[in-house]
Amino acid sequence: MRALVYRRYGPPDVVVLEEVPKPVPARNEVLIRTHATTITSADWRARSLKTPPGFGPVGRLVFGIVKPRYPILGTELAGVIAATGAGVTRFEPGDRVIAFSALTYGCHAEFKTMPEDGLIAPKPANLSYEQAAALSFGGTTALDFLRDKGGLAPGEKVLIVGASGGVGSAAVQLARHFGADVTGVCSSANVDLVKSIGAHRVIDYTQTDFARGTASYDIILDTTGTTSYARCERVLNDGGRLLLVLATLAQSLGFGRAPSGSGKKVITGTAAERLEDLQILVDLAEAGHFTPVIDKVYTPEQAVAAHAHVDSGRKRGNVIIRFAAA
Repeated sequence: MRALVYRRYGPPDVVVLEEVPKPVPARNEVLIRTHATTITSADWRARSLKTPPGFGPVGRLVFGIVKPRYPILGTELAGVIAATGAGVTRFEPGDRVIAFSALTYGCHAEFKTMPEDGLIAPKPANLSYEQAAALSFGGTTALDFLRDKGGLAPGEKVLIVGASGGVGSAAVQLARHFGADVTGVCSSANVDLVKSIGAHRVIDYTQTDFARGTASYDIILDTTGTTSYARCERVLNDGGRLLLVLATLAQSLGFGRAPSGSGKKVITGTAAERLEDLQILVDLAEAGHFTPVIDKVYTPEQAVAAHAHVDSGRKRGNVIIRFAAA
């Protein structure tokens, strides 16, 4: 089968298209034929070893000290069950599914095995394979930070920094669905996009610094790693929460936290990965409340260009690799 493989860390051209052995499902596994997959910030980080400040040594431990531990990247896909192990009862060949492998990667290939009790859910019928492939990474991150870590309540004012990215565009739609008053922060080129997916108002950061504005917020969700409590303190309401998807090591250890007694919080951490959350995202997609934003679709042969686009920092929503036609 064809797979996108990288055997050393570095720029986009370390990724090459190769023929590798097709996996065989074990007794409790399914074999999924990949129709579409994504290149996310998780792939960029694993390929380049560019981590938030302070996490360099941790990155080597996670991704591989000398060379990549998982030579096939890709955390999410949409496709069709091609075969099942003898003990599988949850799926049958021909089922259309989405799957989220998270940090075990492996989705940038024509076929991928997954445990039947893993993060696999039915593909929403109203989404294309390209859209469905992008449900998991941004959706689960946004859902966990807003609902669980942030405790978002209806009517609260939410500011989303990086609102046009994969996580940010999911967060705009989910926050709006949960009844929040949503403000997005993005560049001039993406203002109309962020409005179109549900933001009540949009701040163009090239023209206006939200931290110097007159509006204040109950939740500030930063998906970009560019915000700190010191910068946001003035525009956080009493009881406000600053949610840092990309925190530095110092922030993760509690440095730069809100002063005791301020009633404000700085919250970091990794997003939980739960099958029930994946199903929630599927249900929201089928109800029309969440549609992943697609920027560009590439073929496997164009993988270097696709990675370069992600590296540029200018992608809108999600970048897709299409392995098979629907």
